[in-house]
Amino acid sequence: MREYFQDRTEAGQLLAARLTRYADRHDVLILALPRGGVPVAFEVAKRLHTPLDVFVVRKLGLPAQKELAMGAIASGNVRVLNESVCSYVPERLIDAVTAREKKELERQERAYRGHEKRPAIEGKIVLLIDDGIATGATMLAAVQAVRLQHPARIVVAVPTAPPSTCKRLTAEAEEVVALMMPEPFQAVGEWYLEFSQTSDTEVTKLLAKAAALQSKGGQAEPR
Repeated sequence: MREYFQDRTEAGQLLAARLTRYADRHDVLILALPRGGVPVAFEVAKRLHTPLDVFVVRKLGLPAQKELAMGAIASGNVRVLNESVCSYVPERLIDAVTAREKKELERQERAYRGHEKRPAIEGKIVLLIDDGIATGATMLAAVQAVRLQHPARIVVAVPTAPPSTCKRLTAEAEEVVALMMPEPFQAVGEWYLEFSQTSDTEVTKLLAKAAALQSKGGQAEPR
């Protein structure tokens, strides 16, 4: 088993190699969780010749410990709560964090997609991609929100996630692909040598680049 990924680009290339059975199909759509999931998903979309879009999900971080997820919200007014954490948190605090993150979710959708409509999901095989999963709250919210739009199949695909989270997601998605499932697992970033924050500008550039590749028939850009 690998000990780490160099960066999100390498992770995406390796993940693409595990997903080649979905290449060159008109019924497959890749949805990346921004921001960090976009560089990973771009490499997969480029290799599979598959459309790429974003699916915005916001983690509801505990104010005193933001890396600890109380839950998450996703497009479509979906909210998933981590009961093991929320049982100790006042409801008014959860609602306040939800309201704040909803504003950021709406801002990101405008920034990344502009006035474009969300992609049609019904009947599609949806590959939900992120740069990794820790508690699973964010990805679970994404799966449940996508499920409301009646896809043919949901595949969760990530470079790294703990075994317990993969098991939990297996009950929600038709397939879960994780290149590394290390234990113990503290944070996604510990499995990358380079894990700097992905910017909004990088996200929009990669989405535009992916769209350009699709317009060329999915062919690689000339060197």
